[in-house]
Amino acid sequence: MHQSSTAPASSLPRSPAQRNRLSWKVCLAGMVALSVAMGIGRFAFTPLLPLMLHEGSLNLQMGGWLATANYLGYFVGAMACAVHRSKRGVRMLRIGLVATILLTLGMGLLQWNWLWLLMRFLSGVASAYVFVYTAGWCLHQLTQLQRPELGGVIFCGPGLGIALTGLLTGPMISAGWVAAGGWIAYGIIALGLTALVWQTFRFDAGQGQASAATTTTDASAQESPRQKREVTVQVIAYGIAGFGYIITATFLPVIARQALPGSAWPDYFWPIFGLSVAAGAFSATRFSVHTDQRLLLTAAYLMQAAGVLLSILFPNAWGFALSCLLLGLPFTAITLFGMREARRLRREQASSLMALMTAAYGIGQIAGPPLATSLVHASGSFTPSLCVAAITLIIGAALYYRLTRTHRLPIH
Repeated sequence: MHQSSTAPASSLPRSPAQRNRLSWKVCLAGMVALSVAMGIGRFAFTPLLPLMLHEGSLNLQMGGWLATANYLGYFVGAMACAVHRSKRGVRMLRIGLVATILLTLGMGLLQWNWLWLLMRFLSGVASAYVFVYTAGWCLHQLTQLQRPELGGVIFCGPGLGIALTGLLTGPMISAGWVAAGGWIAYGIIALGLTALVWQTFRFDAGQGQASAATTTTDASAQESPRQKREVTVQVIAYGIAGFGYIITATFLPVIARQALPGSAWPDYFWPIFGLSVAAGAFSATRFSVHTDQRLLLTAAYLMQAAGVLLSILFPNAWGFALSCLLLGLPFTAITLFGMREARRLRREQASSLMALMTAAYGIGQIAGPPLATSLVHASGSFTPSLCVAAITLIIGAALYYRLTRTHRLPIH
């Protein structure tokens, strides 16, 4: 894989075996990049939060603000991607990966709260850049290689990264590690994973993304009012998913430890969530790109809503385990289905819509942690905020289902 990023379309491999091999190499590169930026850069904070609380390095309110700073950065990064559509997507995702490594290490090496806020914010910006440009690059390459159905493999990355951090944090706590050591260890792991796939991003199966980027600005202008309405509803509905999952995803270990004091189970819930995310993303590849993705999104939202409600109704080991399963399985499958919808609506000029949807998702994430911490202080429980999250997911499912009735797809 030493082709230039400006390789001509004629360099496209001709044999099915070559295309298949290169498709899987693209998928694995994207998967690893997302595991670094999302699984480690964003979500290593979740399993380390109880340890940081126990050490007294922060309180629950500060933990909520650190989470919010990260989600705000994710929003800002996604908006920046939407406004400034770089022709050098590979360079941007590489910069995002390097930033993720340095900022993760910084969380362990620097111990000031105001600096933590800044680093979590910048980590969110970096993860948005990596997500948008990795998803765009991978889906484009797979389309050129005639294997678009493999797109779900890319989105296994966040789940595998989440599972990795969850499985390693438990032994760290048992061995008496401090949280700073965990951050440094995850920064080193991120460095090693990034090195594995660094060169793969030089590959280009077709004309590259530069030509597409030059015509992106005309995409929305060519849409009819009806199409613009669908785009607007899709952006709102996709953003709802960000709010619906984030309270559980941010505070799950804390909620579980409060409900099950002294139990060893809380160490396993976050890895269960991560492995479910990876399994759900891989399973999503079984659904054809020609299936109405909005129906799949409706089902995914309802599944997540059920997962959130289970953690309220059955606050025991089995209830939390099933909650993690139902919340995790559709997690990045929602992302895959949403990005497929962006490509259906904007085709080759989908990058700006992907970024806008990601920004809307980020707004939902920003709102979650402050709401949760304020409701905890008011009620002494996470139950009210979890109820709000479940209701919101049901509303999102209703929006997508309504689109299937008001904006029917043409019959192939």
